[in-house]
Amino acid sequence: MHRKSVQILALGALAALPMLASAQAAADAAAAPAPNLTGNVALTTNYKFRGQDQDVIGNNGLAKTSWFKPAIQGGIDYAFGDSGFYVGNWNSSVNWLPGNSVEMDFYGGYKFKGGPIDWDVGVYQYYYPGNTAGNTTEIYGAGTWSDERFGAFTAKYSWTVSNDYFNYAGNQRGSNLDGQNTGYLNLAYTKEIMPKLTFKTAIGYTFFTSDIKSLGYKDYLDYNVGVSYDFGSGLALAGSVQGGNNQSAFNLVASPGIPTGTVFGPIGQTTFSPNVTRFIVTLTKTL
Repeated sequence: MHRKSVQILALGALAALPMLASAQAAADAAAAPAPNLTGNVALTTNYKFRGQDQDVIGNNGLAKTSWFKPAIQGGIDYAFGDSGFYVGNWNSSVNWLPGNSVEMDFYGGYKFKGGPIDWDVGVYQYYYPGNTAGNTTEIYGAGTWSDERFGAFTAKYSWTVSNDYFNYAGNQRGSNLDGQNTGYLNLAYTKEIMPKLTFKTAIGYTFFTSDIKSLGYKDYLDYNVGVSYDFGSGLALAGSVQGGNNQSAFNLVASPGIPTGTVFGPIGQTTFSPNVTRFIVTLTKTL
């Protein structure tokens, strides 16, 4: 992670604290059922997105293999009263695109009740200011059924509407390949198993376009299972195991080895897959 990006994110998060705290205090004073403006700040030992490490470029340009690649994260959400409409922004330090060290997400949507299901539809924009090749736009729809005894079950589908999916097709480089219509299905379950301790698990599946798969990538399954403990006052600590399958389809060079000049390639070359399974610890403060 670049130190400068971490400092920028940390200063931004700290600067937002007074504003968010004031907004929450004002909402509490007005006895509102829920504040319109909420925020969160988090520190994590590794940021994974859909099972893949988001910090993979080392100082030498080769893949970073360490399990400990801390990230600072934070966001703000605003709900338009009881209308169901909302907008938000979430940010994290990242290091998987040359020249970029920050992920900035912008989203907006509409939540409503339909029978026993809580529905959520909206648009999500992933933005990478230092290298816009990774920019991706998705539309999504989700439904959640919850019961105090059985827990909460959520199904969510995200569909890529931008020309590329996180630079996999290389569309901005002029590859003439397309990442549009890549889909992602996620099934999640949460249940409080004892006071303040919540079990969380999710499984996802990425459906790449044929253009992306022509480059050797494969559709893959990702997983996330863990627990979260609520200390109160918005502070929570989570531990989880995350990763994905088809790891070799996403291999990056970690050590170049010694060139042989033959079809057998270099001797001693090692690779690293961002889909590797990790145990991740995250500390979150909700404001």
